Amino acid sequence: MNEAALTLEGWYALHDFRSLNWTAWTAADDEERAVALEELHAFMEEWGPVEEAKEGSSTVYSIVGQKADFVMMFLRESLEALNALETAFNKIAFAQYTTKSYSYVSIVELSNYAAGGNADGSDPMLNPHVAARLKPILPQAKHICFYPMNKKRELADNWYMLDMEKRRELMHSHGLIGRGYAGKVKQIITGSVGFDDWEWGVTLFAEDALQFKKLVYEMRFDEVSARYGEFGPFYVGNLLTPETFEDMLKL
Repeated sequence: MNEAALTLEGWYALHDFRSLNWTAWTAADDEERAVALEELHAFMEEWGPVEEAKEGSSTVYSIVGQKADFVMMFLRESLEALNALETAFNKIAFAQYTTKSYSYVSIVELSNYAAGGNADGSDPMLNPHVAARLKPILPQAKHICFYPMNKKRELADNWYMLDMEKRRELMHSHGLIGRGYAGKVKQIITGSVGFDDWEWGVTLFAEDALQFKKLVYEMRFDEVSARYGEFGPFYVGNLLTPETFEDMLKL
């Protein structure tokens, strides 16, 4: 049996995509909408103390297109904490004006393809750089792009039948492309084997949305993507603050 990649795991992740029931929202009276917005703001205000305590991170983006209207992305220490967030949102008045469009459950992950582990045998979680990547503070960049993906398991193109050295070689080449976008695109990889329908979730953040297209297109020509990659739906959108969220909901 081929050697499995070793992984380090950090915070659990939930991408919660929602669509707005605009018919119900416009039919509500001013007082009902005011209560819904007040409870939405109170829900979002709870994110700050969690982040300050380094127990997680949260953000919200509008989604362009018909797949959803907005996504809330949460990083937390446990699945129970993510479940509690879902429940808390569903209890606020604003939730009754939304429907669930899509969700993705995963965990922030780093593999040993590139690093090959710590040569001195020390705990990698004591490395501040590694810890920051496994428990990242979500950037408040202008734009987000999310997509799930698999590695192929098809006849000659079966990623899982390649030996470790070949996979490490391919991932190193793949990673060099991503490093070329340092400072332009922030990438968070979350593993979802056993958690969701795909194997990984890729979340990209950028100030210039065009960089998503350039990065993904360039990676298409790399063997890891061209030969072994399978990709799910893409979601792209714009940062929402409490103020811009309220502006979006104004009639």
